[in-house]
Amino acid sequence: MPQSLSKVYVHISFSTKNRENLIDDHIQERLFNYLGGICHGLKCNPIQIGGYYDHVHLLCLLSRKITQADLLQELKRESSKWMKTLGDKYKNFYWQDGYGIFSVNPSEIDVVIEYIKHQKQHHTNKTFKDELKAFLKKYDIEYDEKYLWD
Repeated sequence: MPQSLSKVYVHISFSTKNRENLIDDHIQERLFNYLGGICHGLKCNPIQIGGYYDHVHLLCLLSRKITQADLLQELKRESSKWMKTLGDKYKNFYWQDGYGIFSVNPSEIDVVIEYIKHQKQHHTNKTFKDELKAFLKKYDIEYDEKYLWD
């Protein structure tokens, strides 16, 4: 084939260090927009970004010119540096070391968009831990729970 073609949708999720509730209502929208700007800069078209007080979700179209690991490294590094500039409350802001990244079938994009849009309602009865374990089960990912949270 004389050209390289790719269309890989990914659903990304990661939390604040120790799942601290630092993504408050004052900063949420600005953080989501900042994460979207990082995605744009890396040619990973952001489709929906949202989250809750202790974690974020991103749905984007993965560029064929960047690895998953490099995308996550840039998202977390640049947004963490930015958060630290927003005042004393955020001066010790860090993301957790790990992350989840899952492929999304193009026919399920609308479902994922709605899921991300409604994080506040979703988390009235489900913790981030329960949410992540459900994703791991859905995608049949083996894990050792003792290493999942530290």
